Amino acid sequence: MKPYLLLRAADLAAQRPSGEVDDVHFTEALAESVIADTTSAGDLVLDPFAGYGTTLVVAERMGREAIGVELLAEHVEHVRARTSGRAQVLQGDARQLADLVDGPVDLVLTSPPYMTRSGHPENPLTGYATDDGSYPTYLRELGSVFGQVAGLLRPGGHAVVNVANLVTDGQVTPLAWDVGRVVSEHLPFLGETFLCWDVHPPGLAGDYLLWFGRH
Repeated sequence: MKPYLLLRAADLAAQRPSGEVDDVHFTEALAESVIADTTSAGDLVLDPFAGYGTTLVVAERMGREAIGVELLAEHVEHVRARTSGRAQVLQGDARQLADLVDGPVDLVLTSPPYMTRSGHPENPLTGYATDDGSYPTYLRELGSVFGQVAGLLRPGGHAVVNVANLVTDGQVTPLAWDVGRVVSEHLPFLGETFLCWDVHPPGLAGDYLLWFGRH
């Protein structure tokens, strides 16, 4: 695991899917670095929050098997169009991960949808489609997702989570630390990689890869 990773903010915009307003959470360069460091050709890589498919596209390109779970149908179709057909893209709720995916998995590389701890009624785990958001509930349900990840990881496998601390109207949400805490209830924490952006993305107090492993 690297102590830090240098990244270009321009890549976030360049890799944004056509017609979308939201940037990808992490770049292909980041995914390449993690996948190269933790897996070999033929290994299985899982992203339970597949989003626009960065993990799956890069894993497939690098000769790994790949599977992703994505809640939003339009994102699923977008990811399927980006991949060659080898990667599996499942529409479903990551909170039911164990019912959707069979292990063992060699690497989980993901970035969950973000939430601030106040002023955020939209629920990230329903695709921000409902107004029943609760920060404690969100963290508890993320913990449950990673409890299921722990059951899918092979011994010696890794779970690497991209998550940031957030700043909104001068208020800081220590999201990275809170997510790290709930994931570490299920998987041993191995360390962190600080993401050094040439131009820091707005709204982030600090951006990290948090590394976990199964013994």
